[in-house]
Amino acid sequence: MTTQIVAKTDKYIPCKLHYKKACISADLPALSELFTGRKLPSILGGNTAKAEADGFSYWAAEPKGIFEFYAGQKDLFGKLQKAIVKYKLAEEFEDDLPKGIFRGGWIGYFSYDLGRYIEPTAFGGQATMADDLKMPLIRLCFYDRLIAYDHIEGTFWLIALRLPNDTEKPEGKLAALESALCGLAKSRKVRVSLPRLQRADIDNVDFSQISANMDKNYYLKAVKKIKRYIYDGDVYQINFSQRFECDFITRPIDLFHWQNRHNPSGYAAYIDGRNFHIVSASPEMFITIQDGIIKTKPIKGTRPHLNETGHPQAKQVNTKNFSDLLFSEKEQAELNMIIDLERNDVAKICEPGTRKVIQSRTIETYPTVFHAVATVGGQLREDATFCDILAAMFPGGSITGAPKIRAMEIINQTEPTARGVYTGSIGFIGIDGSVCLNIAIRTVIITAQKAFVQTGGGIVADSDPESEWEETLTKARALLAGINSVQQR
Repeated sequence: MTTQIVAKTDKYIPCKLHYKKACISADLPALSELFTGRKLPSILGGNTAKAEADGFSYWAAEPKGIFEFYAGQKDLFGKLQKAIVKYKLAEEFEDDLPKGIFRGGWIGYFSYDLGRYIEPTAFGGQATMADDLKMPLIRLCFYDRLIAYDHIEGTFWLIALRLPNDTEKPEGKLAALESALCGLAKSRKVRVSLPRLQRADIDNVDFSQISANMDKNYYLKAVKKIKRYIYDGDVYQINFSQRFECDFITRPIDLFHWQNRHNPSGYAAYIDGRNFHIVSASPEMFITIQDGIIKTKPIKGTRPHLNETGHPQAKQVNTKNFSDLLFSEKEQAELNMIIDLERNDVAKICEPGTRKVIQSRTIETYPTVFHAVATVGGQLREDATFCDILAAMFPGGSITGAPKIRAMEIINQTEPTARGVYTGSIGFIGIDGSVCLNIAIRTVIITAQKAFVQTGGGIVADSDPESEWEETLTKARALLAGINSVQQR
C-alpha cells in the first residue's frame, strides 16, 4: 500500500501511476550517456555498489516542474511544503513494483547552508562564510517518467505518471522509455569507452596547482581553536573541512563515468543544473523513508578495503585495516556520539517508544573501503510532514559534530566559505511519500569551468592538527586525481 507525505493543504494535482517491467539487457554507463543528451537529467546510482545500498538506480530527464530556493528568500518551509505536496497519487492502490523503488516525483539536492533556516541560532551574528558559488539552497526537479534498474533482480522498470490535462498519454511515455532501452541494447552508437578512463594517479596530485579556501597555517590554528572549544566543554566533536578548486574543461558526465567505474558508491548522483553540475560518489545514506519508517545510517570511520599484492591484476582484502577500524577506540567513540545525536533527532518526528538503534556499530565492506556504520530509526508520526522531518534531521549529525547546534555555530565561525551542496543531501522524494537522500560527501561541484572539492574530518579532544590536515589532503587527493584522469583522456 502506498503512503503519502501528509499535506497541510487540500490543493494538489492528482496523478496516476503506470509502469512496465522491461527484461532488456542494456549497458548502464551507456544509459547515463544517453540521458545527458536530454534536458536537465538527473541520475541516481548507475553502478554496482547500489546493490549493497538501496538496490536501485534511476535515470530521469525533462522535468515537468522545478523548485528552487535561494539564500535571502523567505518562508522556506511554506514554499517547500507547497511544492512537495503539489502532486499526489490519485488513489491508494496495491502495485507489484519492488518495495522501495522510486515511483516518480522530485529529484535534487538540499544545501548544507539550509541550516541557516532550520537552526538560525547556529548561523547567528556576523556570518564569516562567503557564499561565492551562489547556487540555490534547494533545487528539486519533478519527473513524471523515469527508468529504474533493480540491481538485485537485474531488471529494468519503466515508470510514468499521468497528469491532468497531459497531452502525452502514459502509454506513450512508457513506449518512449522502452524504445530508448531497446535502442541501447541493439545499437553501438552510444558507448562509453571505459577502458580509456584511466585509474587515478593519487600519489602525484600537485597541490601547488590547486587553490584552497585556507592555507595550512589557517587550518592548524582553526583545529587548535576547535580543540579549545572541546576542552572547555562546548562540544565533543566538530567536523571541520576545507575546499579545493581546480580547472575543469571536460564533460561532467566523464567524471561520473570515472567515479562509477573506479570508485563505485551506494549513493552516487549526477545532477545537471544547467549552469552547474553535481557529481557525487557518496557512500553515506542520510535518511530513507518507506511505509512510514524512517532510517538514518551515519558513517564514522573509513579504511581502504583492498591491498595491491605486487601483481598488476591481483588485489587482496586488507584484513589489517578491517581490524584497525573495528577496534579503534577513537572511531568507536565518534560513532557513539553521532548515534546519540541521531536518536535525539529521530525522536522529534517519531511515535513515542518507536525510536531505536536498529543496527549498532558494525563494519561494512564496500568495493574500495570499509566503513563503520550504525542505523537508527523509528515509526514516523502520522502528522509529520517532509518539512517536519527536514527540520528535525537536517543536516546530518555525522558531518556537523555534537552537540549539533553548537557544532554548526563553530563551523560557521571557522570555515571561510559556505559549504553549499557539500555535506547537504542529494536524492529523491517520491510521490508516494518514499524518500532516499544521501550525505553529499565525496561530491564535486562543477561550474564556470571550475571544479570544487571539499573534504573534512571529525576533530576530537586528542586529534593531532598535522594528522587532520593530512587526512583532508588524502581525501581530496582521490577526488582531484579522478578529475585529472578524465581531463587527460
